[in-house]
Amino acid sequence: MIDVFIKNIVRFVFLILLQVGLINNIELSIFLSPMLIVLFIVLLPIETPKWLLLLSSFLLGLIVDVFMNSLGILAFSAVLVAYLRPFYLIITAPRDGYEKGSAIGVNDYGWSWFLRYAMALTFVLHFFYFLLVGFGQENFLVVLWQTIISSFVTLLLITVHQLFVLKK
Repeated sequence: MIDVFIKNIVRFVFLILLQVGLINNIELSIFLSPMLIVLFIVLLPIETPKWLLLLSSFLLGLIVDVFMNSLGILAFSAVLVAYLRPFYLIITAPRDGYEKGSAIGVNDYGWSWFLRYAMALTFVLHFFYFLLVGFGQENFLVVLWQTIISSFVTLLLITVHQLFVLKK
């Protein structure tokens, strides 16, 4: 139990440093803004209490917001994803339910399930982030295009992460 807690704290800090120190400083296009911090929410254990899920997602988003000067938009998007996550897990639960103590990842649930799960959460985070950033924009297609491209790149990065932690 303690090792899972420490592992998630290290992941929390590492993803913030990676997002703020590297990913936010790479200017590829106005359409490409991957938010790898969603990986923290994706990989939290299923048994994580809802209050802790929401609080940690808020802190994660808020800390990155401070460095991005995005006025809490990422914090809102992260909390929304954390709020919707339990509902998605209920909808996609296996017939026998989730195993106690199982980690979310390719090792426990396979590529198909994991990619659908990560894609759904990643899309929601990016969609609401870009929708709120471009709130004054009249072109909804730009927001949708930014969401699709950034979600795809973020999902590629999540897949690479899972390839590194995959146990044969």
